[in-house]
Amino acid sequence: MNAEIINIGDELLIGQVVNTNASWMAQQLNDAGADVVHISCIADQGAAIMDAMASAIGRADLVLLTGGLGPTRDDITKKVLCDYFNTKLILDEQVLENIRSFFSRKGLPLTGLNRDQALVPEGATILENPVGTAPGIAFERNNKWIVSMPGVPYEMKHIMESYVLPRLVNGRKNYFIVHKTILTQGIGESFLTDKLSGWEENLPKDIKLAYLPSPGIVRLRLSMRGKNRASMQKVIFKQVRLLEEKIPQFIWGFDNDKLEEVVGKLLKKKSLSISTAESCTGGYIAHRLTSVPGSSHYFRGSVVAYDNEVKKDVLEVPGKLLKSHGAVSREVVERMAVGVRERLHSDFSIATTGVAGPGGGTEEKPVGTVWIAIATREKVISEKFQFGDQRDRNIIRTAFAALNMIRKALL
Repeated sequence: MNAEIINIGDELLIGQVVNTNASWMAQQLNDAGADVVHISCIADQGAAIMDAMASAIGRADLVLLTGGLGPTRDDITKKVLCDYFNTKLILDEQVLENIRSFFSRKGLPLTGLNRDQALVPEGATILENPVGTAPGIAFERNNKWIVSMPGVPYEMKHIMESYVLPRLVNGRKNYFIVHKTILTQGIGESFLTDKLSGWEENLPKDIKLAYLPSPGIVRLRLSMRGKNRASMQKVIFKQVRLLEEKIPQFIWGFDNDKLEEVVGKLLKKKSLSISTAESCTGGYIAHRLTSVPGSSHYFRGSVVAYDNEVKKDVLEVPGKLLKSHGAVSREVVERMAVGVRERLHSDFSIATTGVAGPGGGTEEKPVGTVWIAIATREKVISEKFQFGDQRDRNIIRTAFAALNMIRKALL
């Protein structure tokens, strides 16, 4: 089945709201065996919605719309649906009762605008929305299924999970889409491509490979489509094993794994604790580590030693080291790692110092120069990195590099 997604909203087009609906919907549709052939984002304008629907119905079996079902005057999707399917709005008593109950539970009055939420296109199938006031609206025409849902993510997800996805799973007729994503760190996309050229040339013709780079991480996605899920999974599994033999030093996880979760599991399994001393990353590594539920079992704390006086007074970095080598140096970052491990009584520690940019670089230490160190009770290891000239990317890349150094040390 071919599917198309249409996300409606001026707020999406001007960048005021990030369109997270499209990515979540596309992933769920793929998992349910539907090929997403087109995704569009359009304005809250009748002509735009009408044109998008007409185009989508011409190329897709399933058309999903989000947005424009609210109670305000700029929410016009229901009216456009009526115009497109040559019908009219009628009051649905069950929807009205659902809306009345929704507001009653919150101790709020039912306003005229909210009552209008119960006006739905005559002849449509109504999809209940117990987590909001706007129901989903579905039409079936010429073996096409058109579903309009609220733009609020958790409301859309409820309708997708309750109605749309079960129908797809039940009717897919043994057609599957299988993805496997391999997560790498420590090597750029172009270098990874060169290293994997032989492996890529020998991939089975039914496997599609995609390189998906982001700051600090390159994902490799293997995809297959067909009628035998188990057989496809077996073929992809073989290729993953070959990758693990070819680039074991760069692979750290799969699919939706997060590096901080991988590190956390290793620390918890080994009953070890960790602390961080951060300069150029400003606490970002600590943030990622503590974003994991249960991190209190292994995370001791952090010192954001942005100023050199903090490095000296709190982490006991000797002033002579700062003066002779500078804050961005092997000597200082190693002392930072030792200092925070001793002060916070952790088994492991990680420290960062660098020139995040955009200013502050020198000929000897240009923007993007970063030192990372790990300290244990037995030893200290450190490594120098040269990232780019974009501050935000440098902070993210430093954090991923640091987390991967911890992962390797724990292994």
